[in-house]
Amino acid sequence: MGLIQAAIGAIGGTLADQWVDFYGVPDGVGSTVALFPAVAKGQNAGRGSNTQGSDGVITNGSKIIVPEGYGLVLLEDGAFTGFAAEPGAYIWNSDDPASQSIFTGGGLVDSIVKQSWERFKFGGRPSAQQSAIFVTLKELPNNKFGTQSEIYWDDAFLNTQVGAITRGTYTLKITDPLTFIRNFVPADVIGGRKPFDFTDIDNPAGEQLFNEVVGSLAPAFSMYTNDPAKGNRIARLQQDSIGFAQSLSAAVEQNYQWRTDRGLEIVKTAIISIEYDANTRELLKNVQRADALSGSRGNSNLQASVAAGIESAGENAGPGGLIGMGMATGGMGLGGLQQPVQQPAQQQAPAPAAPAAPAAPAAPAAPAAEDPMAVLKRAKEMLDAGLITQEDYDAAKAKALGL
Repeated sequence: MGLIQAAIGAIGGTLADQWVDFYGVPDGVGSTVALFPAVAKGQNAGRGSNTQGSDGVITNGSKIIVPEGYGLVLLEDGAFTGFAAEPGAYIWNSDDPASQSIFTGGGLVDSIVKQSWERFKFGGRPSAQQSAIFVTLKELPNNKFGTQSEIYWDDAFLNTQVGAITRGTYTLKITDPLTFIRNFVPADVIGGRKPFDFTDIDNPAGEQLFNEVVGSLAPAFSMYTNDPAKGNRIARLQQDSIGFAQSLSAAVEQNYQWRTDRGLEIVKTAIISIEYDANTRELLKNVQRADALSGSRGNSNLQASVAAGIESAGENAGPGGLIGMGMATGGMGLGGLQQPVQQPAQQQAPAPAAPAAPAAPAAPAAPAAEDPMAVLKRAKEMLDAGLITQEDYDAAKAKALGL
């Protein structure tokens, strides 16, 4: 009975596989899918009789349509037999008896008799396994990364260790499809039975890539901020998606050999958030203040600060006005040293009926509190006059502002 069923199956399958067909992209393929099988278009608008063809057999003469942005990988009995990276129509042609067709010159004996006998030996099934797989050559978006706790790296600009929690996304690109399939894709995808999506939560390969990217974030941040040729600061991370992607790709390659062993590369990144620890936030505030007081913009900010300080002092000095503030700050040197200032004692008019009382001796005034505004103003005047160098001015400014 088994032999009869095998013979019927062999002949029926052989006849069904004589039809040539179109192969193309299956319906509903998302933008994050990296690999997926080419599927036969057995019918079109209800027309077409090629609906009983065997799985794993592509008839000679069948046409495979490759769209823009995709490549085509052909396999036969588990081995690569061809790869096409250009869009267009390709014709399948194989010497295997399972692919012979009377419609494409296979002849009656080779296409029907020999093929049926080969299938009969395998219980009615085809004697070969063939598949066509599409591979995405475009960027694959929405690959996520993120840390639950701070990661730390040495920052050359801040000259200390920096810590932050961060999360974001990156795009992947398959740079070597054959290496990628050979070394990273599971067998059920290679056999053309299901798609391969990095963002699928049930895909352990995608989870592995996520963990490897997280493990490479600290080295990537270090590469980005410590490269003297780039002069990058940590504050530029969220603005430089390509520059940081290059650092992240280099760190991943160094640690896990994505490009050489898997045919993968990170192209772009988007940092959604980065939360620095308390020490780093304080350092960045100091850097921001120092930047505001440097160069020509710093001179403008300094003059505005001095003017605001004088105005505020005039409003709060009381009856004495600016004099009560101690405008004698001109007596301050670069080191903040106060020259003693003598204030004349107040004279009292003698009473009409009493002899004039001797004037009280003048008491030295208490040294005025060090005023950073006055120190900086004095230092700027000396710099403009050529009495001190820019280096002396920067040192005085740092000391006065407590930087």
